[in-house]
Amino acid sequence: MASEEAIRITAEEVNCLIYSYFKDSGFNHSAFTLRNEGRLQNSPHFGKHIPRGELVELLSKALLYLEMESHWRGDSITTNCKTGFSLLEPHVCSVDAQAVKSAPVVSNVSNPDAMPTSTEQPREPIQPAKTVVSRVLEEATSSAISAKEVPLPTTAGAPVPEGKRKVSPVTIDAPAEKRAKHDSDAMDVDAPLESNKPKTPAPSVPTPAPSAVTTTDVQTKKPTKLKIRTQGPGDDVTNPKSILMLPGHKTEVFVCAFNPVKHGILATGSKDSVVNLWNLPDAANKDEFAPAPRAPITLNLEKPEQGDLTSLHWNSDGTLLAIGSYDAIIRIATFDGKIYFSHTQHKAPIFAAKFSKSGRWLVTASLDGTSCLWDVWEKCLVRQYRCHTDCCLDVDWLNETTFASAGADQRIHILRVDEANPIKTFHEHQNEINQIKVNPRGTRLASCSDDMTARVWNVEHITADETIPGLSASEHSIVLEGHKHSVSTIGWCPASPTGLNELLATSSFDGTARLWDSVTGECLKIFADHKRPVYALSFSPNGRWMATGSADGWMYIYDVMTREKKWSWYAGVEKPGVFEFDWQSYAGTYRLALALECRQVGIIDTSKIPALQSDITHGTGKKELLLSPISRSKP
Repeated sequence: MASEEAIRITAEEVNCLIYSYFKDSGFNHSAFTLRNEGRLQNSPHFGKHIPRGELVELLSKALLYLEMESHWRGDSITTNCKTGFSLLEPHVCSVDAQAVKSAPVVSNVSNPDAMPTSTEQPREPIQPAKTVVSRVLEEATSSAISAKEVPLPTTAGAPVPEGKRKVSPVTIDAPAEKRAKHDSDAMDVDAPLESNKPKTPAPSVPTPAPSAVTTTDVQTKKPTKLKIRTQGPGDDVTNPKSILMLPGHKTEVFVCAFNPVKHGILATGSKDSVVNLWNLPDAANKDEFAPAPRAPITLNLEKPEQGDLTSLHWNSDGTLLAIGSYDAIIRIATFDGKIYFSHTQHKAPIFAAKFSKSGRWLVTASLDGTSCLWDVWEKCLVRQYRCHTDCCLDVDWLNETTFASAGADQRIHILRVDEANPIKTFHEHQNEINQIKVNPRGTRLASCSDDMTARVWNVEHITADETIPGLSASEHSIVLEGHKHSVSTIGWCPASPTGLNELLATSSFDGTARLWDSVTGECLKIFADHKRPVYALSFSPNGRWMATGSADGWMYIYDVMTREKKWSWYAGVEKPGVFEFDWQSYAGTYRLALALECRQVGIIDTSKIPALQSDITHGTGKKELLLSPISRSKP
């Protein structure tokens, strides 16, 4: 039998990881010193993309492996061990959490020959039985009660795929990262490692059924069963059949988009460069559940080393679909699955592709630092804008001839289709800008950033023909402050109540979403139900609901007026991430599509969800919007 390939770690690889960590943490001088003293610019690894928090992720896996290595025996001490694991302290198993204290730190700098005074006990010898370790890893994964927090390490030394902006740094099979340079404490929002929690007794052998984990009570010695939450609604009222699951993808599903005209068509894209075009059936009435659709039309795009799909956007008449990909190729497909146009102008991953309202223009944003304007009707490149000094991360249209682009250089440029240079530049963010969104009227632009803020810019008169410098738009933004980590997603409420300021929502890697008054900048509500980074946020077309999705596997729907959680759904323990949403409004009904890490697509018909049918009134028979900011009322 062929031997496994040896694990190889070079000094250059380690130095590149440390350099990336320094850059992420803002230690620019240390990074500069390491780069020059280590001559990293001459290393073949220096140009490789290192995802956010990669060094911390690898150290986290090392701790998990040490936990498995220390606890594989399953005896009474290791089974009930309450001692945590640390990178700097040896692990000593103990069943008494109060008695476990850190070993004293002994400095041997002045006397290198001094003997340590620690009284810690030596670790028990480790049996080199790979099958036992593998079995323990498998059992630990199946016995997780809550959503998977940190992927367990493997012994094969396989490379870790890169993670996209909206994905937790510790998720292995996550969408592709926008860039290597990121916020300082990318791991802060992650829940504590399982090794630092009180230990649950190990499952008995043979391994029990996935729906329950058998454990032994230490005092009574009676076997008990801990129920594992499975995929489905968070309440006991909703029929699980209300959620139509589409299992057609073979890898993680990153993006989804309903056709705006042909309402039965849903496009979904996955990590393996596959786009599926689903023809969804409609239920005959509200009391029936939609049957499973036929097999989708599949577009198998070219599969380079990394071809994660990053963006799907339909034109306004639903005939063409723009596809952005990590392979740097822009593609436009027809609604029936034929390639209409493709081009290789970009030299780095494309992270956004959006049609203008008429469908004539398409603008794309790429990590090569440029945005490209395409004439869709003529199938040609019109202009490539090179105004960003770093990655271009997002674009959005203000009107038919004007669009905005945002980048990792902390700038937002306002550009016209007939001019090569920006007509306006906003520069107030202190870190890379992750997303921009123009409000439905095209008068205000919102942005969110790794600097933990969101901002609102006035662009109402910026498109006038006679632009007067300094008067074309507000020189300063409204700052939305409060998040404790990178703000990854932003969205406008499409139908704010008459007479009230427009509402805006943000979500963050700090595990929360926030509702804002976009004019005053007041935070009206903090939604803190998620336990991991929030990847997805979207308002329903009527502005009544707001949905959030997270790495913890939960999708929550909130009532915008009452700001109360109305309904929830769980994606399951294995690969739980909820990556993206898209709402659809048709014939008085609303559907929500979910792009899921578990390689499935979820379709939620709100008419089948009892919790979303009842209106909450306050004595007047009409819904009332609560406007108290969080400074005067608890969220």
